Amino acid sequence: MTLDRIHARTIGSIPKRRFSRLLLRWFDAHKRDLPWRQNADPYRVWLSEVMLQQTRVTAVVEHYQRFLKRFPTVKRLAAARESSVLAVWSGLGYYRRARMLHAAAKTIVREYAGKFPTTAADLQTLPGIGRYTAAAIASIAFNEPVAVVDGNVERVLQRLREKPIAGEQLWQAAGDLLEENRPGDFNQALMELGATVCLPRQPKCLLCPVFGMCATRGELSRGQKVARQRKRQVQYTLDCRNGSIFLVRRPKSAGLMPGMWELPETATLNGTEPLFTLRHSITVTDYIVGVVPGPAPQTAAGNWVAKPHLSKLPLTGLTRKILRAAKLI
Repeated sequence: MTLDRIHARTIGSIPKRRFSRLLLRWFDAHKRDLPWRQNADPYRVWLSEVMLQQTRVTAVVEHYQRFLKRFPTVKRLAAARESSVLAVWSGLGYYRRARMLHAAAKTIVREYAGKFPTTAADLQTLPGIGRYTAAAIASIAFNEPVAVVDGNVERVLQRLREKPIAGEQLWQAAGDLLEENRPGDFNQALMELGATVCLPRQPKCLLCPVFGMCATRGELSRGQKVARQRKRQVQYTLDCRNGSIFLVRRPKSAGLMPGMWELPETATLNGTEPLFTLRHSITVTDYIVGVVPGPAPQTAAGNWVAKPHLSKLPLTGLTRKILRAAKLI
């Protein structure tokens, strides 16, 4: 038997065929019922993958369905105004994703007549589509035998091998294990395993279909540090008159959420008792947000927006959360 044939059957100490069989059997029986898994339409796969970047599945489902209702096809998305796209995206955060999604849709319509490229290599030429997203779309929608590596896959692979691997080594390891007959299902199964069973802090090893092949079996690598959340207090003014709310717009040159609409921020020590407080987290900062009644600061340059028009504006996630808490939307 040649070395190549041995390698095809056993990757390191992991029997490839048995690993694939057990993983896919588990996935077929236990995969979550998620709306983007109803079919392998590349537009829907792409939209879900972009939304799921740095965002929990539970937060994505509602936004995904609302976005599809407004923009059911890539052509409808390409024809929309950016402000309309941002308005529907509002609440998901990381708004650069929405802008790149919109830009890529325009490219697909303009240069590909509305048809998605079918290979990972071609997909990576589109705005905002990197190696992972391209591989996910190509394998799930077009059955291209190409592996994916995200945070969940990285954790699974490192635990399986009981050694830190990174960069190109990770992609090679994922490619070595890939089931080429069902690449899309295999990639989703590996990500699903990391998301629901091979968890960062308390892995559910007894539920793992490939537990017997795992070298680590749940132990965390030593020296792994969790980023501490910074705490910050902020305060916003809620000025509501005659059915309209005063909002300000972030400058387009802003480094964070440019062009988005929000309530005017005020000094936290202005002596006014808050209407209510809430918590809001962005990356590693945990905000304690106080909301005080108007009038808005005289220095704030903004617009009065009627309540029925709020849903049409690209609001920041925090502003949307405040207006919901105040029962204004």
